[in-house]
Amino acid sequence: MRVARELPDGAVVNLGIGLPTLVSQFIPEGRQIIYHGENGILGYGPMAEEGEEDVDLTNAGGQFLKRVPGMAFSHSADAFDMIRGGHVDIAVLGALQVSERGDLANWMIPERGVGNIGGGMDLAVGARKVITAMEHTTREGRPKIVHRCTYPLTGQGCVKLIVTDLAVIDVTAEGLVLREVAPGWTAAEVQELTEARLMVARDVSEMRL
Repeated sequence: MRVARELPDGAVVNLGIGLPTLVSQFIPEGRQIIYHGENGILGYGPMAEEGEEDVDLTNAGGQFLKRVPGMAFSHSADAFDMIRGGHVDIAVLGALQVSERGDLANWMIPERGVGNIGGGMDLAVGARKVITAMEHTTREGRPKIVHRCTYPLTGQGCVKLIVTDLAVIDVTAEGLVLREVAPGWTAAEVQELTEARLMVARDVSEMRL
């Protein structure tokens, strides 16, 4: 819901697999977003309701999509051309780790020996803006916003905004700026769960959904 507020009317947006796919369900009424999928779909709608599923109409994560007028289809290679050609305004990606410099690691978990690049690397460097949508910590409570990524990188210095279940954080040349905190949380509590140092904005506020 919070990420959806960051998408301007008319933007071409790619939603990564996992949490980011949910963003399409919360776009404010009256705002049109042109969704792009690296599997060759452009201009799709929110996820399909039960009973509306079509096996030939899915996003890159395999989730069923609702039909909307004007949606178009292409070869996957053409969809990647759109990314590499700079035609995607915003990519919303999940993350395993984000560094204080905006480095992104989201494709490989070394301790499990599993990973899948997909379109992540192309989007990290090809989209005009990258937003990460993720939980603030791992299931074990370890920070995911770190000084330096220890997992293999997807892209360097590509993340501009971090949105978690606890905070909204800007990535700037001076460092990470805490802009909003979740209801019931303080800036100090968010910092305790963040390895990287957070600079607290003067007008830091409660997260608005």
